[in-house]
Amino acid sequence: MYSSRSLRTLAMLLLAGAGLAGCAQPKTLYQWGSYQPEVYEYFKGESKEEQVAKLEEDLQKIRSTNATPPPGYHAQLGMLYGSLGKDDQMVQQLNTEKALFPESTTYMDFLLKNARTGVAK
Repeated sequence: MYSSRSLRTLAMLLLAGAGLAGCAQPKTLYQWGSYQPEVYEYFKGESKEEQVAKLEEDLQKIRSTNATPPPGYHAQLGMLYGSLGKDDQMVQQLNTEKALFPESTTYMDFLLKNARTGVAK
């Protein structure tokens, strides 16, 4: 049989292993940065320039870790650029959203079509 000392040692090793396993953080699919709080701020009326600055800053951080921004990130940034009259940057962001998330193609095409129609008026 096992001695009480070896059982205690085994129990301590199992507890230590379980504790370390609990510390490991799973890698998430997307890096969110301040995207969600900024969308909230958008609806609260925060300065669009400040929102763009924060989203662009987070985008640089996300890219520096070779991570992917979440769905809607580039679309939100594009809409903010559009509301600031920066149509070229808006189109670039909407096309980036479409390239990263093909399931958004129909909606991004709709936004791009409306943006071009609005610019032509």
